[in-house]
Amino acid sequence: MELLTRPERPPGDEPVSDPEPDAVTGAKRVRVLLAAALGPLVIGYAVVATLLALVTLTAERATFSAAGSLLAAGPGWLAAHQVRLDIGGHPLGALPLLPTLGVVLLAMRAGSRAARRLGCRSTHRAVPVIAVIAGAHAVFGLTIAVLSLGAPVSANPFTAFVVPGLFGGLSATIGVVRRCGLPGIVRDRLDPLAVRGLRAGALGLAALVLGGALVFALATALSASTVDKLFAPGAGSSFGLFLLSLLYLPNAVVAALSFMTGPGFSIGTASAGIFGSSGGPVPGLPLLGGVPEHHAGWWSVLLVLPALAGGLVGWSVRRIDEDPAARVRTVAIAGALVGFGCVVLGTLAGGRLADGPFDPVSIPVGVASIVAFCWIVIPGGFVTFFAGAHAPARPPAELDEDLPDADTDEVADEAAEAEEPEEPEASEKDGDEAEDAEAEDADGANGPFAPPEGPLPDSLEVGDDDNGAAESDGGEARAEIEYDAEYDEEFDAEAEAELGLERPEDIAVDQALDQVVDEPAPKAEEPGPVTESTEGSGDDTSPGADR
Repeated sequence: MELLTRPERPPGDEPVSDPEPDAVTGAKRVRVLLAAALGPLVIGYAVVATLLALVTLTAERATFSAAGSLLAAGPGWLAAHQVRLDIGGHPLGALPLLPTLGVVLLAMRAGSRAARRLGCRSTHRAVPVIAVIAGAHAVFGLTIAVLSLGAPVSANPFTAFVVPGLFGGLSATIGVVRRCGLPGIVRDRLDPLAVRGLRAGALGLAALVLGGALVFALATALSASTVDKLFAPGAGSSFGLFLLSLLYLPNAVVAALSFMTGPGFSIGTASAGIFGSSGGPVPGLPLLGGVPEHHAGWWSVLLVLPALAGGLVGWSVRRIDEDPAARVRTVAIAGALVGFGCVVLGTLAGGRLADGPFDPVSIPVGVASIVAFCWIVIPGGFVTFFAGAHAPARPPAELDEDLPDADTDEVADEAAEAEEPEEPEASEKDGDEAEDAEAEDADGANGPFAPPEGPLPDSLEVGDDDNGAAESDGGEARAEIEYDAEYDEEFDAEAEAELGLERPEDIAVDQALDQVVDEPAPKAEEPGPVTESTEGSGDDTSPGADR
C-alpha cells in the first residue's frame, strides 16, 4: 500500500493545491491563446490567396492583381469552410472538400499545440483553447460575409458565422482530446466495447473510402482518352483545370463510394449507379471524365469491395471478447459510425451548382447510410462470429456450483430425506410392543384353557355318572372364558383408542372369541328313571379301582 500513497508531509508544509508542472499564467498564456486563435486563420487565408494568385498568373488573358487576389481569398476561405456562396445571384453549394480537410487539420494542430504549451493535462483545463479557436473562426467568417455584401461573390452572414465556428470548435476539440484524452465523465461512462466499436467503425469508413478511391482510379484509367481530351491546349488553362480537379478529388471519391455500395450519385439529369445509370450532360472537367454514359453488367463485381470492408471490420474485433454476441454488438456500433460518416460525407460532397443543367450534385445520403451500415454489419458480423473464439460450455458440476445457497441447501435436504429409511412413529411402535407383550402374558396365563376356535370338542362331554362334576367343570371353564374375553375386549378397546386402528390378526382373534362366547355349552344327558335299587347301580368296579 505504501507504493500507492504519498509520504506524509510534516505539519504546516501541505500545499493548498498541486499545480500542474507545465501550467503557465499571465502574458504567456495570452500569447498562446492568441496564437491558437489567429494561426489557422492567417495560414488558411494565405494558402487560399496564394492559390488564386497562382491561377491568375498562369491563366491566359488574365491580369494579375495582388489586391484582387487578397480580396478574392475571403470568399475562398468561406468556401473552404463549406459556406455556400452566391455568385451573381446563383448559388454555389457543391464546394471542394480538399480545402476543408486542410482547414480542419490546421485547427486540430492549433488546439493540440496550445494545450501542450499551456500544460493542460485534462480536457476541462483546455476548454479556453477550444472556445478561443471556435470564436475566432466564427468572428472571422462573419467579418468576411459583412464586407462582401453587395459584391459579385457574397455569403449569408449568419451561415458565415455559424459554420466556420462549428468547424473550428470541432477540429480544436479533436486536437485537444488527442493531446489530453477524453474527459473523465465520458471515460467513466463509456463502455470499452463501444470504444473498440468506434475504432472499428473508423477503420471500416476508411476502408470504404479506399474502395471508392480504387473505383474512381479504375474509372479514370478506363476513360483515359476522354480525360485527356478535356484538358485545354494551353498550359495555363490546363493547370487551372488540373488544380480544380485536384480540389474536388475527395468529392469524386465520395461519389465513387456511393456508386460502389449501390445507391450511386447524380449530376443534374445524369445519374450513375451500380444497378443502373442514365446519361446526361456533365461539366467539362477532367475529374468527371470517368462518369459512365451507359450501364455495364460487370459493375456488380465491385460489390466485393464493400463486403471486404465489412469483413475487415469483423476480423479486427474477432479477439476482443469470447462472447460472440458481444463481438456482434461491437460490429453493429462500427456500422452505425460508418452510416453516420456516409451521411456527413455525402452532405458535404454534394450541393447546388448554379441554376444550370448540372444542378444539383447529389448523393442519396439516407439510402447510402443504410446500405453502408448493412455492408459493415452483415459481413462483419458473420466474420467476427465464426472467426473469433467461443467460450466452452461449462460442465454440469460447475453449473451446480453456480446455484444459489438456498437452492443448494434444499437439494441436500431432499437427498438426505430420500436416503433415510422411514421409521414408524414412537407412539405406534410403543403400542405394538405393548400389545405383543400383553398377548404373550394372556397366552401364558390361560395355558390349556386358552379359548379354542370353534365349538368345544366331544371330549368335554360327560357321562351320566359325572353330571355334577361335568356341570361344575363346564361352569368354571365358561367363567374363565368369559373373563378372558372381557379382558381381551378391554385391552383391544384401549389399544384401538390409543392407535385408532386395528391389526388384521387382532380382528381374527376377536371374531373367534366372540363365536366361542356366544355359542351355548352342550347340555348333559338327563338321567332316566330309576327302576332298580341303588345298590346295584353304577359301575361294577369297586371303589378301590378308582384309586
